[in-house]
Amino acid sequence: MTSPGKIAVAGGTGLVGRLVVAALRERGDEPVVLARSTGVDLTTGAGLGAALDGCTAVVDVSNVTTTRRAVAEGFFDAATTHLVAAARRAGAGHLVVLSIVGIDDVDLGYYAGKRRQEQVVRAGAVPWTVLRATQFHEFAGQYAGGVRGPVLAVPSMLSRPVAAQEVAARLADLVAAGPGGDAPPFAGPRTMHLADMVRGYLRATGRRALVMPVRLPGAAGRAAARGALVPAAPFDAGTRTFEEYLAALGETQRLRAAR
Repeated sequence: MTSPGKIAVAGGTGLVGRLVVAALRERGDEPVVLARSTGVDLTTGAGLGAALDGCTAVVDVSNVTTTRRAVAEGFFDAATTHLVAAARRAGAGHLVVLSIVGIDDVDLGYYAGKRRQEQVVRAGAVPWTVLRATQFHEFAGQYAGGVRGPVLAVPSMLSRPVAAQEVAARLADLVAAGPGGDAPPFAGPRTMHLADMVRGYLRATGRRALVMPVRLPGAAGRAAARGALVPAAPFDAGTRTFEEYLAALGETQRLRAAR
């Protein structure tokens, strides 16, 4: 186990990034957020050198919102290449990267970008750990959030949704453990259909729509539908259920309505 230190968090202002920052602080580390809002641009490398000064490790939870292969591959190639090079120059001894279960088997554009990210990390000069996790509980809301009509089409896929906070805690644990290569995949406590997750999200947020599972085209759709995004044993599982997430979400909705 490594002692507490100065740890950089790429993407530290995002959903998981904020939780990683909090988890590192709880362990006595000093997190340094790498984001445009803090003067760092991963895609160009601007600001990285100064931000990484004195950092002993880096956690990469950076992200790009796209389904386009070229955009995803371009972002992760540039961002990860700059991050690895800057971490090496700064003398950081460990790079921890969050990736996704199933990206080798489900050939979607965004997943191609994540594969490129992993390739750059594995080929780089900084000792590394890669954690592949399943979709977060918030994944259902990405499909349900923009409901505009009575019917909502969602991809036909199996998932094992996991709490983002538990993923963040696992990433912080991996930082402390030191470089380990491929970590055991991390998933939620049980397997669910995405359509059922979206239906539950709609109920919890007081919205109505007919949820229709639609298979994605080609081999990627077949793989997602048969469970390629669910890890094969052995893997580690969190304990917070999707139902607990929905209950907390519903309570938040009720408190807002009561104001």
